[in-house]
Amino acid sequence: MHKPLLASLALALVTPVAARAQAAPATPATPAASTELNALRQEINALRARYETRMQALELRLQAAEAGTATWANLAATATAAAPAPSPASPVAAATAAATATAAAPPPASANAFNPAMSLILSGLYQHRSRDPAAYTLAGFPLPVGTEAGPGGRGFSLAESELGFAASIDPWWRGSANIALHPDNTVSVEEAYIETTALGNGLSLKAGRFFSGIGYLNAQHAHTWDFVDNPLAYQAMLGTQYGDDGLQLRWVAATEQFIELGAEIGRGRSFPGGDNARNGAGMAALTAHAGGDLGDSQSWRAGLSVLRARAETQALTGLDSAGQTIDSSFSGTTRVWIADAVWKWAPNGNATRTNLKLQGEWLQSTRSGTLGTAAVPLGGPYRAVQSGGYLQGVYQFMPAWRLGLRAERLTGGQTDSLSQPYASPGYRPGKTSLMLDYSASEFSRIRLQFAQDRSRRDISDGQISLQYQMSLGAHGAHRY
Repeated sequence: MHKPLLASLALALVTPVAARAQAAPATPATPAASTELNALRQEINALRARYETRMQALELRLQAAEAGTATWANLAATATAAAPAPSPASPVAAATAAATATAAAPPPASANAFNPAMSLILSGLYQHRSRDPAAYTLAGFPLPVGTEAGPGGRGFSLAESELGFAASIDPWWRGSANIALHPDNTVSVEEAYIETTALGNGLSLKAGRFFSGIGYLNAQHAHTWDFVDNPLAYQAMLGTQYGDDGLQLRWVAATEQFIELGAEIGRGRSFPGGDNARNGAGMAALTAHAGGDLGDSQSWRAGLSVLRARAETQALTGLDSAGQTIDSSFSGTTRVWIADAVWKWAPNGNATRTNLKLQGEWLQSTRSGTLGTAAVPLGGPYRAVQSGGYLQGVYQFMPAWRLGLRAERLTGGQTDSLSQPYASPGYRPGKTSLMLDYSASEFSRIRLQFAQDRSRRDISDGQISLQYQMSLGAHGAHRY
């Protein structure tokens, strides 16, 4: 913008001189003076043309930015055609043409301007287990065959890494996809969805594959967890983390206090659902969350969620009260209630040096239907009411360093072996974890975790985990 101003200033200074020259009485001029006067007129005309051309180009660029329809190529052609042609003899003719092209050209942009933002989360583990993880079971809780629940393997391994893509599609939609790279060299689509950005009235609609919004931890990706693994309650009642293919509608109230309501329907492909091959929905969920600030240093969020999923001939495995493996097939419905609460503290809202986060969730699962086993192949009536939860605190005691403690407990529920063959009377699985992590920046973290796992009856498993997580590329902000 400085060049048009300089041109205008030069034009303002030179124009009165030219006017006086034209108004002066005609006097015989020498050939040298006439040549100098003609050159001056040409330069004035060139400056005027250059100034008008730049102004026209800037006006066209502004119109294009407001309308969003014209292309820069058309603007360049329009600006060139509309510009007064400078005299070929003018010493600034070439400069004027170059200025016209520069003004009409689009601003420089990155080569990735039309590509989605990409990120890669690299994660690795070293794990030491005092008990064989291949024999892991969760007393009183049958789990799907091939579930990812449990402490994982021993030794070095590539933990779940994540490749992410995200971009705005147009003014109304954005898209996102997260591809999970598993330690066993398999790849899965963790999330792939589209979401509205301009529905208005606090509403947003999501369609595709996504983590359900139930509870607090469920919607968070593994690299955002404060501990190496998800709590036992999530493993026992949601198969570690519940994701589905379907629709999600959310509404955020236009109030000072945060209020969010959500509704979901889906295929029901994940545990406790059974991936029903039907036209209708196999899963439905409702969520309600509220939150706000408590002064300048504290904030909170609490919620209540319910998930209902249906399964047909779902393959389960676990141990009975005598420690014998039982394989079964479940058909029926499961309803999971989740109550969650989070409280955060940071001095004057500045969490860069010190901060504290307390969170807890309680889950209750009710399974009703039929359960077929080797003893009852046709299936008999089955009803199980089970619950569990966790409470954890994470304290950043100095920049880059955090210390966390988590306590967990499960309740197996019914103990009638006729209706609950997996019952473990008088035993409540639990786990206690202590972690210390260091983040050199917001893109890297190294974590050391010690845990005492009492998931198996009369067996205590000492666990040591050393984990790294590194973030490459552009990654979106995480939820509260």
